[in-house]
This record gives sequence, structure tokens and C-alpha cells, in this order.
Amino acid sequence: MHILAIETSCDETSAAVISGEGNQIKILSNIVGSQIKIHAPYGGVVPELAARRHAELLLPVISEALKKAGVKIDVVAATYGPGLVIALFVG
Repeated sequence: MHILAIETSCDETSAAVISGEGNQIKILSNIVGSQIKIHAPYGGVVPELAARRHAELLLPVISEALKKAGVKIDVVAATYGPGLVIALFVG
């Protein structure tokens, strides 16, 4: 089984493709879009900025993860919580 996992709970946009068979799990790709530079001037994460940046980065990050893994996806998983509500909505 191949799983596309999406994470947008705070200030990093990430997507990974994982292959799982029984107790064997392998990470086929893991792509992270960082927002460190965007939030640095504020001394912390600004939820509205994080959500906007997630919206910009999500499709390119997913595309890169899928391309790198090179497999057909069976299941999609996304972070449900905890996290910044507005950021979780994007994922």
C-alpha cells in the first residue's frame, strides 16, 4: 500500500509518500516547504501567513513528493490535529 501523507499543522508544508506492507514501512519521499524566513520577523508563527503560504506550497510540494516516489497512491492521509485551525484547513 502506498500512502500520500500531508502535513500543514503549523508553519511547514510537507508531503511524504510511504510504502507499507505488513510491519515493513519505507519512506519513498519526504518534501518540506519551509516558512522559517516568513515568520522570523514576527518572532513566531503568524497563523494567517502560515495558511496563505500552505495554500501556495501545497500542490508543488505534493507534486514533487509524488514524482520522487514514482508510485500509484492508494490512500491519502492528512493531519487532523492538533495544530493551527486555519493551517489545518489547507491540508
